[in-house]
Amino acid sequence: MTNTLTGKVALVTGASKGIGRAIAAHFAQLGADVAFTYLSSVEKGQALETELSAAGTKVKGYRSDASDYAQAEQLVTDVVADFGKLDILVNNAGITQDGLLMRMSEEQWDNVLTVNLKSVFNLTKAATKPMMRAKAGSIINMTSVVGIKGNAGQANYAASKAGIIGFTKSVALELGSRNIRCNAIAPGFIETEMTDALDPKQVDEWRKAIPLKRGGRPEDVAKATAFLASDDSAYITGQVLQVDGGMLT
Repeated sequence: MTNTLTGKVALVTGASKGIGRAIAAHFAQLGADVAFTYLSSVEKGQALETELSAAGTKVKGYRSDASDYAQAEQLVTDVVADFGKLDILVNNAGITQDGLLMRMSEEQWDNVLTVNLKSVFNLTKAATKPMMRAKAGSIINMTSVVGIKGNAGQANYAASKAGIIGFTKSVALELGSRNIRCNAIAPGFIETEMTDALDPKQVDEWRKAIPLKRGGRPEDVAKATAFLASDDSAYITGQVLQVDGGMLT
């Protein structure tokens, strides 16, 4: 394993579990210094900091709400103060509050759009300041195949993830001249703690419908994210990389 992220400082939001945790861990393995956020999962966040620090890279967890504009600004200020710079931002924080449209409450709509979409605006806007000073940076936004094809019962989630795609492409156009890249990753069916609670028969049916005949692992997403974060993708911006086993092929 080559240390493709050595010398880089990365900030990963929502990293206490699942995909975010895998990204933070993989980045540390590749030599990056890693700042990450958690909100409600305090013990898991602290455990991750301890675990990754033992590998020899600088790691620090921050309890911060990505959907709060002031907290996002303060977070980036703190990360730059603690680490000296910010090279990579991974906007991963997100939630689901599913329900058919006829039964979906205004609160469910607002909550998902605020956490999933507004947080991306908050962190990206804050991160562009140090990145513009450095004339370099890579921003990776976590969208979803649901943001591309939609899904019954997830109108709020699909809207938030589709919004991230439009945001990503716009930011890539705005910041390309400053050598700041912005891409998105669209995971498909990724097996995490959340999917462990689902009906096994339903999960098997989903697997059968995927050309690679398996669900993805958080590490699959982490490796794709690392590629977009590294200089190996220096001429790639404004793109959506599907990590879905061929689900949307």
